Amino acid sequence: MKSEIITGAEIVIRSLQEEGTEFVFGYPGGAVLNIYDAIFSQTKFKHVLVRHEQAAVHAADAFARATGKVGVALVTSGPGATNAVTGIATAHMDSVPMVIISGQVPTHAIGQDAFQECDTVGITRPCVKHNFLVKDINKIASTIKKAFYIASTGRPGPVLVDIPKDITAETAEFNYPKEVSLRSYNPVTKGHMGQIKKALDILINAKKPVIYSGGGVVLGNASAPLTNLVNLLNFPITSTLMGLGGFPASDEKFLGMLGMHGTYQANMAMQECDVLLAVGARFDDRVIGNPDHFLSKPRKIIHIDIDPASISKRVQIDVPIVGDVVNTLNYLINAYQDFKGNHDKKIIRPWLNEIKAWKSKDCLAFKDDEKVIKPQKVIQTLHDVTKGDAFITSDVGQHQMWAAQYYPFDKPRRWINSGGLGTMGVGLPYAMGCQLAFPDAQVACITGEASIQMCIQELSTCKQFHLPVKIVNLNNRYMGMVRQWQEFFYGNRYAESYMDALPDFVKLAESYGHVGFKIEKPKDIRPVLEEAFGPKLKERTVFLDFITDQTENVFPMVPNGKGLSEMILAEDL
Repeated sequence: MKSEIITGAEIVIRSLQEEGTEFVFGYPGGAVLNIYDAIFSQTKFKHVLVRHEQAAVHAADAFARATGKVGVALVTSGPGATNAVTGIATAHMDSVPMVIISGQVPTHAIGQDAFQECDTVGITRPCVKHNFLVKDINKIASTIKKAFYIASTGRPGPVLVDIPKDITAETAEFNYPKEVSLRSYNPVTKGHMGQIKKALDILINAKKPVIYSGGGVVLGNASAPLTNLVNLLNFPITSTLMGLGGFPASDEKFLGMLGMHGTYQANMAMQECDVLLAVGARFDDRVIGNPDHFLSKPRKIIHIDIDPASISKRVQIDVPIVGDVVNTLNYLINAYQDFKGNHDKKIIRPWLNEIKAWKSKDCLAFKDDEKVIKPQKVIQTLHDVTKGDAFITSDVGQHQMWAAQYYPFDKPRRWINSGGLGTMGVGLPYAMGCQLAFPDAQVACITGEASIQMCIQELSTCKQFHLPVKIVNLNNRYMGMVRQWQEFFYGNRYAESYMDALPDFVKLAESYGHVGFKIEKPKDIRPVLEEAFGPKLKERTVFLDFITDQTENVFPMVPNGKGLSEMILAEDL
């Protein structure tokens, strides 16, 4: 069969089609106009025009998080690529599978300070899983194949492919490889059986066990085997911010989120346990607090992770198990079921009673008010109105923590937020990516008046593509988390944290053709949310501007440099 002779730009498009790409999020520019011209002539995937390249990458990131598929973004050279860097770094920190295609100046102009030239490969090297500069048209197809393979296997991550404009204009045969093999890249998928058996022996003899799950459970589609294992062992389980939904929050064995703003019972159990099983988590600073404090209690630690570099990186591990989370958990379950002895579950009863006492503190209780809106109440009501089944995206700050605390997730991939990098501005583009992936789903962006303004131009994208996301703005007229830290640790010196020039968000939303509500009374919270998610506004973008209590803080809180058990609770103040 005779091969087709097509342009490099057409090879890019055909390669994306071969990978089953559904959406490409992008913004055109000179260096990628050949590619955009090829997009014009195809119908197999949809291009989503954003209003800023950062939003293109964030939306592709959210599509990947919500579906488990590889997200795809397309940006031009120079400022297009540099605008995309924040989105790329965000995805890299949270291990999200993405392919970013960037245009580059013609090959003869590289290194000549040409118009809109920058060293995209050099700039992105620290924040990608891998990147490529394609200088040969005959390598476009194989490079894109490699990019998708690298992005989606092992520990996932973003891969960038930089293509000079002249390469997209040349012509060559199109042959898309069916498979790819990289000699230097062979991620381990099966955990070592000897280590799994060693881990099982420790687990069944534990008196104070805790299972600690992270984002790897969600990314690795391991929710089902994790839930099975927890139920078999009857062990308590806690989760990181990124792992929420990996185990049902409504289950009594779930202790809530742990870490800097984790629950009292989760943090105390994490600190006092004698056996810790970490699954797809990385012991980061926001989770364990001060490492010396955390390690002051002797315990056996078992760590399951696809990335060997994450094991013993911050905390010394007793039983490391490198492998795919699903496979490893299933092996562990099979080993447990084949276990000939008796697992005496009675030995953990005193431990469960101790945890029950910690739970009785009700550390997430807050004082409701009839005059001023409490942000926690808004989240709780949102959960009720959506029946806990919405896709929830968030920006970064107090509202993010309240969302994690007061919107319990029973399903994975419903909680979409920036954990590792903590990127303000992600919420609205994330909501767009989720809504496009699941057009019939309820999607809510929980944000604050500071974060939402960073990518608020994407209200235009919502208009163009008819994306009925609901924006829940917890407006306390401050950069909330900055203000909280300034109150606690900087003597109430609120340097540059007050948002003293806010727009009228209702009028702003309406100017984009959307619906806006300003809510100032607690009694209006439920009626307005019900209207926003009701049949009349089901197909509309709705901006809900909740004017909330300016003095409210996020509790519990582990101060920076302190240990997990050194929490500040609301009742302490």
